[in-house]
Amino acid sequence: MRGKIQLTTQIIIGMVIGVILGAVFGTKIAGVKIIGDIFLRLIQMAVIPLVFCTVIAAIGKLPIKRLGRLGVKTAAWFMGTTFIAALVGLVLGWWFKPGVGIDLKLNPELVEKLTGHPVATSDMILGFFPTNIFDALAKGNTIQVIIFALCFGVVLSKANSQQKYQGLVNGLEKLNQLLVDLIQLVLRLAPLGIGALIASVTAENGLTVLIPLFKFLALFGVGTLLFLAVLFGMIMIRAHMSLRTVMYGFANILIIAMTTTSSAASLPVEMHDAEKRLGIKKEISELVLPLGMALNSNGLAMYLALSCVTMTQFYGLSLSFIMMFKIVMLAIVACLGTVAVPGGGLGALTIIVPTLGLPLESIALLAGIDWFAGIFRTVLNVVGDTTITIMIAADEKQLKQVGLPVKN
Repeated sequence: MRGKIQLTTQIIIGMVIGVILGAVFGTKIAGVKIIGDIFLRLIQMAVIPLVFCTVIAAIGKLPIKRLGRLGVKTAAWFMGTTFIAALVGLVLGWWFKPGVGIDLKLNPELVEKLTGHPVATSDMILGFFPTNIFDALAKGNTIQVIIFALCFGVVLSKANSQQKYQGLVNGLEKLNQLLVDLIQLVLRLAPLGIGALIASVTAENGLTVLIPLFKFLALFGVGTLLFLAVLFGMIMIRAHMSLRTVMYGFANILIIAMTTTSSAASLPVEMHDAEKRLGIKKEISELVLPLGMALNSNGLAMYLALSCVTMTQFYGLSLSFIMMFKIVMLAIVACLGTVAVPGGGLGALTIIVPTLGLPLESIALLAGIDWFAGIFRTVLNVVGDTTITIMIAADEKQLKQVGLPVKN
């Protein structure tokens, strides 16, 4: 009986075949790009409703009392660490320029849109708030959709205090799961779609497209290690844990995160080890960790910011301060309610890239190495969630000392 080839392996094979075909046949096969474009559109069609349902359900199912002081504290930690992670990704990309070396062509109209008309900061901030949610949904304006979903979620949480709207919450969660299943179904086409996009890009630019990919992964790896060091340092100082205790507490979490590249798959292990190995009481871990999986993604934020900067370098665009600010803000809001399963980073990119005015095909190169990037993303996501849970537990006096296992 033949063993089933995992999707990750299929994507890598598709990317390799695409590179070979593009290098050998050149512009003769540039037309295969349409296959990749169809794949990207299929993913993009489900992302906005998925974000909409996930955020409302995540907030709406929480008791309103828990959205008080503890909720504000949790949200502050989420926003703070996500902002820093996005900023690290932005700085790494801006300083080391992993996207330099590829000269992709950008539509002149898009160049004018990105560089020709600076937008006032006040106008950009005002643009975060919708006047019509249906218009925001139709146009795929992610920031406005998330703002509405957050507000609606708070109202739903308050209205559901007597479980009168539990059916709506359950319905949103079921719809959310169906949308996740839809995206997972579309992702089965990833080997073909990504292979076609890579073949087209290679046909136009040659094998030089591979160099920035290695630079990108190396930078992301360095950023991950630096951020992990900061997170572990915070735990050791605030929770008074030794490095040995921290490493013991996170050992299983790190292994599961690296092997599954899924925050959702890592959550059961996080919740178990948060209590048994790290000493976090249930009333804190059961609130913060599931909410963190849906609304807090340090690794994804760093990845998205680094990816966006890299893509602008693909097209030789210079980054203004406003553009940098927009990238960081988009990286933060795109982490709210994104898919916590393998391939979720690809879906998040389809949110940000069009919002920045860049072509969707910009995703093709980075999509080819998404599994490798997914390891770094997931590790930072789950460690970030658990770190915040520890910090809140320590602040709320809900952290107990847990001894290390004694060797016989």
